[in-house]
Amino acid sequence: MLEFNLFADYFQFYIQDESADGDLSDAWTDDAVEQLFAVGPGVVGIGTVRNMDVPVSVEILEAETAVDLGAWDQVVECTLVTQSANLVIAGCTDYFPDAARIPVAPGIYRLRACYAGLDTLSDDDLEGNDRYHLQLWPAPAIEPVVLKRRTA
Repeated sequence: MLEFNLFADYFQFYIQDESADGDLSDAWTDDAVEQLFAVGPGVVGIGTVRNMDVPVSVEILEAETAVDLGAWDQVVECTLVTQSANLVIAGCTDYFPDAARIPVAPGIYRLRACYAGLDTLSDDDLEGNDRYHLQLWPAPAIEPVVLKRRTA
């Protein structure tokens, strides 16, 4: 498992194919903001509840594993297609050439994003125990789906 501490400027971070342009400006619809994720060609934006450094873990799997929905506040799945041999994970304002790379085989992946601690923010929204866990495995393309929706 890979661990990152990403600056979630504008309440988001990205995981994307290194060759994708990463533009999600049209993908962040009102629904996407509410569901905390946006999907574009070769890129997925993960919404966060803080615009501070947030802990993110990533697992590259060989196949789908079961998810315990009770362990998470929210769980979403979508497709991420990569044409290069690297995924980039970064805050949306990070300097792309310096962002972390995750080596993967080019192909079609299912991305599962699991969110926890969404209701643990301090009164000033700067501190919290929110965390974000991503799992990727080779799988046919799907439409984005919310498996578990957070409660307000």
